[in-house]
Amino acid sequence: MKKVATIVLSLLFVFLSLQYGETTKGQAPMKDDQKMYTVQKGDTSYKIAVKFGISELELKNANAEMDMKFKKGEKIYIPKPSVTKQEKELLARLVHAEAEGEPYKGKVAVASVVLNRVENKDFPDSIKEVIYEKRQFEPVANGSINEPAGEASKKAVNEAIALQGQGTESLYFFNPDQTSSKWLRTKTVTEVIGNHRFAI
Repeated sequence: MKKVATIVLSLLFVFLSLQYGETTKGQAPMKDDQKMYTVQKGDTSYKIAVKFGISELELKNANAEMDMKFKKGEKIYIPKPSVTKQEKELLARLVHAEAEGEPYKGKVAVASVVLNRVENKDFPDSIKEVIYEKRQFEPVANGSINEPAGEASKKAVNEAIALQGQGTESLYFFNPDQTSSKWLRTKTVTEVIGNHRFAI
């Protein structure tokens, strides 16, 4: 009986080695806040980051010892998202309220402004605090921030998160036809998307 058990355990060990030996070669031990993902055909680090709503840079750091040109069937680490589900939902609602009818790229840029503010020393340190900071976003004042976000706005948030640290550093956006703020017009424009000007 012991001999049979030994054989079974040996076969199990060989099976596990074949399953994980090659795909995890060169990787650091998995942390408690990480999970594994099997790379699919057509996947890139950016596409995977968007899929999981994480920063592409965070994904690369979690797999720093691997070639970032992932191959189909390869197992990689997915780090715990730095932005919570609740924060993503709130940000998506803001994007929906501010950029409904704007080009998709403009929705991503609006979300990026909020994320950039979180990282900037002159603004609050969380998405919620940035959005609800006094007199910053009209949807907060008129209540449209409470309307549900569309799928495009939700996807735009994930793309903005994936691009963290790689996109523009815009901290403001405005529609020149709908604002009388002379102060905003003094800001350096980084790009124009649809009806919005983005600036620092």
